[in-house]
Amino acid sequence: MNSDTRFGLQKLTLLDYPGQVACTIFLHGCNFRCPFCHNASLVVVPQEQSAMISFDELKDFLSKRGKILDGACVTGGEPLLRPDLADLLETLRSYKLKIKLDTNGSFPDRLKDVIDRGLVDAVAMDVKNIYAKYDETTGATGMAPLVAESEIRLKEAHLEYYELRTTVVRQFHTVEDLVGIAREHAGTEHYFLQKFTDSGDLLGAGLSAMPDEEMAKALEGVREFIPNAQLRGVEDAPDPNS
Repeated sequence: MNSDTRFGLQKLTLLDYPGQVACTIFLHGCNFRCPFCHNASLVVVPQEQSAMISFDELKDFLSKRGKILDGACVTGGEPLLRPDLADLLETLRSYKLKIKLDTNGSFPDRLKDVIDRGLVDAVAMDVKNIYAKYDETTGATGMAPLVAESEIRLKEAHLEYYELRTTVVRQFHTVEDLVGIAREHAGTEHYFLQKFTDSGDLLGAGLSAMPDEEMAKALEGVREFIPNAQLRGVEDAPDPNS
């Protein structure tokens, strides 16, 4: 990996990698243009990179702090868009870290490659909408079959953990859509409906969250197909085991 390659870095997180004390590494560039993306500045190559660190600085951080970390979460943007991703994952592995990859699921062959090479322990894959509404939701064409193939790759892999998740936006999703997503992805174990929040760094405008009561209603329908599905970001979310 080029020593001038730059990353965003959150030095410590207890949320991004379930059950692990981790750092989060942000990679720029994405092939989707979802209006509700909360990391819009990472979707395209940022013009101002002064707040980012170099590859050498990342390695220096890991040399000093790696012993207090259990893992690293690699997110974006879309990490699998990067041809040098494997170099980064191999570097993280050299520090004995568990690795979680966040992806939009549009590169199933690349996903399979990093899994088969033992460079990933956990994956979180975004499911943007029902397949019939994928193009209008993501601003990209022909992505639905690729996402479906990526899910097959995840089900075939022997990962420690993987999850599917949908960020729910009132302007893009209905209760029926969310139940439809669950129907299309029945058989997965971990699925989350995530409440949309405006990060202040969005690609679109005028977007808002689905009300909590509608999220709860959607969850009831979703659990007909994915019994362990849960809500994220919703207070007093129902427990699937209660």
